Order: sequence, then C-alpha cells, then structure tokens
Amino acid sequence: MISSEVINAMIDLIDENIRLIEEIRSQSFESFSNNFRDIQAAKHSLQEAIEACLDIGSHIIAEKGFRRAEDYKDIYKVLEEEGIIDSVLSAKLQEMAQFRNLLVHRYGKVDTRRIFIIMSEDINDVKEFVKMVLRYIN
Repeated sequence: MISSEVINAMIDLIDENIRLIEEIRSQSFESFSNNFRDIQAAKHSLQEAIEACLDIGSHIIAEKGFRRAEDYKDIYKVLEEEGIIDSVLSAKLQEMAQFRNLLVHRYGKVDTRRIFIIMSEDINDVKEFVKMVLRYIN
C-alpha cells in the first residue's frame, strides 16, 4: 500500500529544497558563479530534490508491484509505462537522474552554468512530477 506519509515527507523535502533553489537563482549568473557557498548549496539542494523524486518513484513501484527498475533512470521509465507520468516528463527526469549521478560521484567538475540553468528551468520538471504523483495517489 502506498504510504501517503512517506510520499508527503519526501514532497516536504522537495519543497524545502526548491525554496532554497529559487532563492539562490534569484541572483544573476555572474553573482552565483562567484559564490562558492551558493554553488555548493545549489548542488546539494538539487541532489536532495532529485533523490526525493527517485525515492517516491521507488516507493510507488515497490508498493504497486510494478516491474523492478534496473537503475535510477529506469524508475521513470517504469512510472511512464504504468501511466503515472507522461513520456516527455519521463525523459526529462531521466536526464535529471543522470545529473544526480554527476553530482554524487563527481565524475568531473560540474559546469556552474549548467547548475544555474537547471535551477532556472529544469526544476519545474520536479514540480510537475510532484503534481502527477499527488494526482495518482489521491
């Protein structure tokens, strides 16, 4: 059974991180790119928001008995297959899962401009995911 308590706790975490991300992104790119503390806070907040989405997806998959996801990207494919999210959002969130791997494993220096773009544009995909999940569980 899907636990609304678990889902809501993850959504609260997402909301907290989005608030910080929106505060940080209100500055210019130049100001952001010269502030190490804001860059680190943005990376961490993005990572936490993305991981909370993955946790929500994993919880739904496990509780509904959907096919097991092979990796983080596949979580969104499973949710798409089951009609919980659409294919466009699934593709965007799969990219977000890859970005999370870059942040966590530090495969190379993450481009500051890319972080700023994700904060400014792609964070809306996380908000859309939350809406679709809430629609699904309610």
